[in-house]
Amino acid sequence: MGAVTQTRYRCTACGNLTRFDVVTTSTVKAFHHYTVGGDLEIEETETVSESVDAVTCRWCGHGRGVEVVDGSLDTASDTPPSDAAG
Repeated sequence: MGAVTQTRYRCTACGNLTRFDVVTTSTVKAFHHYTVGGDLEIEETETVSESVDAVTCRWCGHGRGVEVVDGSLDTASDTPPSDAAG
């Protein structure tokens, strides 16, 4: 429907680089095309504005230590904390 942001995050509390709940608010302009029979087909969607309201780490459960990082991170070393593994 709209553009997905390419922002990367890191949790400074636990080191997570891959699992976040991101809450956004979007305003979208869409052309609504109704057929003669009344069926709706949505065409030509455009995201007018989008803002990130909250980012929460999935591993440690809070957003206090989440920061925006460069998208070129090496994720090979991204492993869950030992206490989250089971």
